[in-house]
Amino acid sequence: MAAEALDNYFTSLNGHKPAHMYDLVMREVEEPLFKSVLDYSQGNQVRAADILGINRGTAKEEAELYGLAQ
Repeated sequence: MAAEALDNYFTSLNGHKPAHMYDLVMREVEEPLFKSVLDYSQGNQVRAADILGINRGTAKEEAELYGLAQ
């Protein structure tokens, strides 16, 4: 599914040069990823950070950024 979406994106460029792909993809997946993991961990940011493989400070910042902090 993700590969198909990226293929469609490249096709839609119609010869134009792609740019900032990392930012584009992260904007699309980061918030739902954090929401899902926080839901799974019942709002426990330490547990969510462990699941995501990031430090808890980063998890806290991201949760706050997306309005998911409890």
